[in-house]
Amino acid sequence: MDISVLGPFRATLAGVPVHLTAVKPRKVFALLALQADEAVSVASLVEEVWGESPPRSVQTTLQTYILQIRHVIAAALGEEEAELPNGAKSVLRTEPGGYRLDTHGGLIDAREYDALASVGHRALEQGDWAEASSYFGRALALWHGRALADVQRGALLEVEATRLDESRMSVLHGRIEADLRLGRHHELVGELCGLAARHPLHEGLHEQLMLALYRAGRRSDALEVYRQLRTALNQSLGLDPSPGIEYLHRAVLDSSPHLDPAGAAPGGARLLAGRH
Repeated sequence: MDISVLGPFRATLAGVPVHLTAVKPRKVFALLALQADEAVSVASLVEEVWGESPPRSVQTTLQTYILQIRHVIAAALGEEEAELPNGAKSVLRTEPGGYRLDTHGGLIDAREYDALASVGHRALEQGDWAEASSYFGRALALWHGRALADVQRGALLEVEATRLDESRMSVLHGRIEADLRLGRHHELVGELCGLAARHPLHEGLHEQLMLALYRAGRRSDALEVYRQLRTALNQSLGLDPSPGIEYLHRAVLDSSPHLDPAGAAPGGARLLAGRH
């Protein structure tokens, strides 16, 4: 079974979709998929679906949802179900105190993403900008929207979806940093303008946009980005920009040589050599 959670939730068996639309069984299926090949306790499934107010018939109802999931798995298997010792039960297995979704070596996009992101972060720490950009780019290419975008999430799914979404922003930030180190500021301006507009309070993205604009010969636009961020932070949160943004603002005003690509430090994760 192949599983996709980086966007709409999808599961396929030999290319055949495992289609489940009912809200609560789909939540159960999604939690099993996020922890595929591992046992998920009945308590966790109950918490995800019903929170702290499960019905009296919770055990029977959960078993009904498991049967519904097995039914759609069997439908996707078709004639291949006969080749499995226990049919759909070989895919969605009963374990002591819970259930396990056995992918039989299938692909899980979240695991592939985590592996690529991990290599990208190590490359960034080591100052291998090309390697970092490549692995981060491959990790980001796996995404097709917000994590579990079409699943009604309970407490457990919400935690994992939030983790993945936050990780995606970190990887995106790292890929842009690596690209800036590689002198790709002209290519980044458009992307960063869109990101800054969607995340008006994200200082890291605005910092990167200011630097890309400055390096592209657009000093006045870089200063305007600072003014817009300062206004947004003040109006929304009553805060001033962080010291890092203030440092960059002064460096842009002074046309500091530290802002030039050649002035970047050879190691570390910061964009400006003057901060070291």
